[in-house]
Amino acid sequence: MPFHITILDIIDIVLVALILFQLYRLIRGTAAFSIFIAIFFIYLFWLVVRALNMELISTLLGQVIGVGVIAIIIVFQQEVRRFLLVIGNRYITRGRFSLGRFFSSAGNESGSPREAEEIVRACEKMASARTGALIVIGRKSSLDLFSEGGEILKAQISAELLETIFFKNAPLHDGAVLIEAGLILAARCPLPITEQVDIPPRFGMRHRAAIGMSEHSDALIIVISEESGFISVVDNGEIRENIASNELRNILLMEKVW
Repeated sequence: MPFHITILDIIDIVLVALILFQLYRLIRGTAAFSIFIAIFFIYLFWLVVRALNMELISTLLGQVIGVGVIAIIIVFQQEVRRFLLVIGNRYITRGRFSLGRFFSSAGNESGSPREAEEIVRACEKMASARTGALIVIGRKSSLDLFSEGGEILKAQISAELLETIFFKNAPLHDGAVLIEAGLILAARCPLPITEQVDIPPRFGMRHRAAIGMSEHSDALIIVISEESGFISVVDNGEIRENIASNELRNILLMEKVW
């Protein structure tokens, strides 16, 4: 019997691969990843015993897999929620759906030198003074959802304002500052904490919140460590530690965030 592959088959394979890739990005480094691998091997073993016509074990595994969808939803409820949040926040860009977000998480247009310079100047001073800070810079996905629980500012970006917000005795220093469309949208905002279990112990709650935020959105996050004074940048779940001011400036200028 001839084997035919149609364009719909190719689209089907690509979509399944894309969904699996996005799922992997969400659960990598978490305890759920090990559970997912175990479920995958159980399913693979079931396919093998079915192909070998081993009826008894095939029937038993079939019953287990038959209710497996409900079990997966229960076990992976946090991951399912995160996946839906990613779809809503990463790929629906400020009021319109963008299919291109599935294939790219960063813009490639130059940003505004003034806003970037103000952020770099503030980070330099806070790093030298070992003032802890958490700055979230939105790209295309909206940050409105994460501003809930914070203080809405909608203020012009300035180094002095950022330093004032994160001053340790200031009422707004606890939490994150959200920057969107060239404005400081909100301050003192709580962020989702990552569930990754293999994060180095030297990272505190600010770094964990930054990684969690990058998992839930396409935002670029700047973290300043209160202990070391190091500046870190978190993007798409990956963290770059102890970056210099010039490197931070280049990152901001290359991003389409203003």
